[in-house]
Order: sequence, then C-alpha cells, then structure tokens
Amino acid sequence: MHLRPLLCKIISLLFLCISFSDAESQDPLGEFCNKDTNISIGGNVSSNINNLLSELVSKTPSTGFLATTFGKEQDKVYGLAQCRGDVSTQDCSICIQDAAKQIRQRCPNQADARIWYDYCFLRYNNKTFAGQVDTSFGIFYFNVDNVTDPETFNNKLGSLMDEIRAEAVVPKDEGLGKGKTKLSPFVTLYGLVQCTRDLSEISCAQCLAISVSSFPTFCNNRKGCRVLYSSCYVRYELYPFFFPLDSNNIGASMKTMRAIVYP
Repeated sequence: MHLRPLLCKIISLLFLCISFSDAESQDPLGEFCNKDTNISIGGNVSSNINNLLSELVSKTPSTGFLATTFGKEQDKVYGLAQCRGDVSTQDCSICIQDAAKQIRQRCPNQADARIWYDYCFLRYNNKTFAGQVDTSFGIFYFNVDNVTDPETFNNKLGSLMDEIRAEAVVPKDEGLGKGKTKLSPFVTLYGLVQCTRDLSEISCAQCLAISVSSFPTFCNNRKGCRVLYSSCYVRYELYPFFFPLDSNNIGASMKTMRAIVYP
C-alpha cells in the first residue's frame, strides 16, 4: 500500500541527483572577458595561461581550491579556481576541466578572464588579485515568480542570510555557509553563501554583505536568487539545491530563471 509513494519519492530523488550530476556538462552561468587586457594568441602570456590552467585542473579537486601563478616578470599570470564547498571531488574535477576549456574558448585574447559554473569558479589575470574583494562585475539570476507573503519571506530570508554568513567567515568552514529555514509546514527556504578562500574573514564578510544588499535591487520578493561575484557567491531557493539533498522538499519546482549582468 505504501510502496508506490515511496518508490515515486525515490525516483524523484534519483532524477534530481542526475540533474545535479549533469549540470556541469552544460553551459556556464556566465563569463567575463576583460577587453582592456588583450593579448596575442601564441605569445608568452597566452602560453603561461595554458600552463596555469593545466595546474588548476590537476590540483584544485583534491582540496577544492587553488591559487597559483605561472611565468616570470611581465609575463607572469595569476590564477584561482574553487569548487562549491558541498560538491564531491569528482564533480569538482569535472567542473574545473569544463571551466578551463570554456574560458579559453570564450576569452581567447584576454589576460583577465573569469567563468562561473554552478559547482565552480575559475579566473586568471596578469595582475595579482589575491585577497582583494572584487565586486566590480556581477551576474544575477532571479526566479520569475514572486513570493505571496513578502514581509514574512524577507524577514526569514534576512535571518537565514545572517546565520549562514556568520558560518562562512569562521576559518574552519573555509568560506562556506549553508542552511535552511521553514516558511510554513510545507515550504522550506534554502540558502548558501561562499567566499573564495584567499579572502580574510573581514573581506569575506564585506563581499557577502555587498551581495546580500543587492537582493532588493535585482531579486526583490523573488522566490529564488543567485548573486555571482569574483570573490563570493550567494544563493537562495525554495527547493533543495545543495548537498546533502533534502528529500523532504524534493517535489518543489525549479522555475525559469532570468539573468542580469552588471555593470
């Protein structure tokens, strides 16, 4: 009598797991190619970028983060790669490989380039950027649907963001904070924030504060939102999107998202 509902729930969970696993073979969430840093293909800087990317691909998955350099003097390039803190080593590896390949295809002539995926972020530059908060370029995704009770929703969202931001700046959490809160007996709000690990606690807190402060502008009263900067990432949804998956709300729908690139 009870096998059919249980089987349906298991199938739904497996389907969502498959969709998560396949996500990194799809297009990136966005990229930034700095047109003011054009370089010649085949030159020293371009060659150093290729070598840098090889190192990021091979070494990042073991710890989920790597900041490194390649080359000398004026041809030196700086790179950083980081996976979302809740994903597996295998998913991290697949994502970084895709990112390294796509960033060279999309930004072949730029020394300053960045690319965002759901599971990872990768960037390089011919100028150092380690430890610096960078919110100069942002990508914003928002759910096309609005919440039905904005006041209650925003109060709950604010409390959840305060909680997971506090987690993210604790050194042992390596820039990651995630959590959930009940909006009603049947609706759960999920949130995740993450800073790149090169940031100090203060810098991480600053980047996350800037990200959350953009909610009223880009995601006001929306059921879901993603803010992607080069130094941090913030997201909330009304369905489970981080690991381990929450099967209690597995049936929640994933509505179409729209993106805004800024500036």
